[in-house]
Amino acid sequence: MSLTILLVEDNEMNREILSRRLVKRGYLVHVALDGQAALAMASDLMPDIILMDLNLPVLDGWEATRRLKSDPATARIPVMCLTAHAMVGDRDRGMSAGCDEYGTKPMSFEQILATIQRLTGT
Repeated sequence: MSLTILLVEDNEMNREILSRRLVKRGYLVHVALDGQAALAMASDLMPDIILMDLNLPVLDGWEATRRLKSDPATARIPVMCLTAHAMVGDRDRGMSAGCDEYGTKPMSFEQILATIQRLTGT
């Protein structure tokens, strides 16, 4: 059984490249374009992991992660933030929002895979 990933990314190029590479590795990938859609999809899908951009329209990734982690139904889903926010304090802010891991773009695909495997225990 393949893992289900919810990829939350509003940048079309980033979304297409990462989604395609994950599917090639056997993952089932669902995509949300904003934080609000991610909340609804996470509740419906109960994915094995969420890859969350932080700079999102409608509801940003910081708040979407806070809401996911405060809801008992989705709190246990690992959230890996993938973001361009690389300033001092951004990692702490992401972890405080509930991210289980904080990756800054560009991040190698191998690093992403290793983090997915570590967070999901696969």
